[in-house]
Amino acid sequence: MFLQTIKHKALLAVAAASLMTACDTGAGKQPMDTPTSGTVHISVDETYEPLIEAELKVFHSLYPKTNVIAEYKPEAECIKDLLNDSARLVIVTRELNDKEKAYFKELKISPQSMLLAWDALALVVNHENPDSILTMEQVRKIMDGSDTERKWQLVFDNENSSTVRFIRDSINKGKPLPTNTMAAKTNPEVVDYVTKNKEAIGVIGVNWISDPNDSTTIDFTNKVSVVKVRADYGSEFVMPYQAYIATGSYQMKRGCFFVLREPYRGLGTGFATFLGSYEGQLIIKKFRLFPARINAVFREASIQ
Repeated sequence: MFLQTIKHKALLAVAAASLMTACDTGAGKQPMDTPTSGTVHISVDETYEPLIEAELKVFHSLYPKTNVIAEYKPEAECIKDLLNDSARLVIVTRELNDKEKAYFKELKISPQSMLLAWDALALVVNHENPDSILTMEQVRKIMDGSDTERKWQLVFDNENSSTVRFIRDSINKGKPLPTNTMAAKTNPEVVDYVTKNKEAIGVIGVNWISDPNDSTTIDFTNKVSVVKVRADYGSEFVMPYQAYIATGSYQMKRGCFFVLREPYRGLGTGFATFLGSYEGQLIIKKFRLFPARINAVFREASIQ
């Protein structure tokens, strides 16, 4: 009964998908897929792999005639796939910039994008590291290498990743990362490196440590400590929990977007619509990101 309700609601959402498409297929051209059938390749920022794998599991169960093939890559490669038309849909941490919009304008293509959630970056340290509570000022000094109190080993997933871009643009304000910064290739490898190096501080997407039902997530949180951070204007040291992401009390937040270039209402449109639907947003909520398409109410609670 529950799945039937979900399917009914998702179908209603897909019916509205025409709002997100750029143009029709044109006379004489028959699309190979629809919002609820066929095959499509998408590119996804690798920091969102646990979340999107969960979304795909539900989507495929609701629509068994669909085959959404996701490739998880650094954000820069996802955008490149969109530009060269090897992926009709990408899920990344930013919208298109002016140069990318101008490129599509020349091609007379109007990609559609939508904010799906507010995401955050988590800082993780070795369990034996005493510095698991930091101010944003301390975080900035670690990220640009100006911390004189101690020597940190900063670890990211990939030099072209969205986490590196966010730190350079939003935290360092254009300043370079320290010369000894390490790229561990993947988020799990970041965690693994931190477990073996007491001076290391890793930067990963919050959904890698957020699903309490995922054995990988549980293993990660057992291996490393998540750093509490105090915002510039805050008084509390907080972890990247949903309420703190929503209110900005956790300052290292960013958006999660889809960008779609599909000339007809195909499977890319169908999956993008599902991500923005009530059901897709509930999965986002489960992974401790803050859903952008549904209302959420926070209430104070006391533990007796």
